[in-house]
Amino acid sequence: MDRTERFYKIDQLLHDRRAVPMATLIEELGTSKATVKRDLEYMRDRLNAPITWDRSQRGYTFDPSQPGAEKYALPGLWFSDQEIFALLTMYELLSNLGNGLLTPHVKPLLSRLTALLGSQEDSADEIRKRIRILQMAYRTGRPENFEVVASATIRRKRLQISYRARYSDEKTEREVSPQRLVHYRDNWYLDGWCHLRKGLRSFSIDRISKAEILAQKPRNIADKTLHEELASSYGIFSGQVVGVKRTLRPTRPFGR
Repeated sequence: MDRTERFYKIDQLLHDRRAVPMATLIEELGTSKATVKRDLEYMRDRLNAPITWDRSQRGYTFDPSQPGAEKYALPGLWFSDQEIFALLTMYELLSNLGNGLLTPHVKPLLSRLTALLGSQEDSADEIRKRIRILQMAYRTGRPENFEVVASATIRRKRLQISYRARYSDEKTEREVSPQRLVHYRDNWYLDGWCHLRKGLRSFSIDRISKAEILAQKPRNIADKTLHEELASSYGIFSGQVVGVKRTLRPTRPFGR
């Protein structure tokens, strides 16, 4: 248990019980008597915690009559690096959704994230100003056909798309059986069976200039096959182990 966790544990114990003996603090915190004393002194001196020793109850208590007790509060921003990354990333993703069917549902989520991030001492606006999450390989512009592609994928319909390959700039008309949408490095991709190439392909949605839902049902591909064929496109290698060697499939070019 690190120091931050101990502070919160001490705060919880003192709020939940009338008095907390030193032996209980040592047991609950899993640390030495000297460490407990240092933690209590820090909370009293730096955080204005109204912690006192009650001789009659032989334990530590919170005494709200202590000078400065009204100023006591544990800081709001005590996150680990993984926690702050996850919270800020979720906030940025939700903020960038824009107008759409999800907008009414997104606003309450943003409000809850703001409450988690902020406190009286550290406002959420200040936190977002001072801590930045730099998104990699972001392609500006909103994919115009995202809603059509997503609808066909979820409703299990085929798509007719006009697709321009990123590297060759070749434009082709494709009939595609959508399998899934993938968000990878801040960009959306469609994994699907291409009836023109007769194989699985990944299509960058921002390269689709036109998308139309067809009445035909799509060809369904097993999840295992999707992973084996397309995982390497996203930097995840797959293959079968042969002896002590691993046979890797090369990355499949997007949309070819």
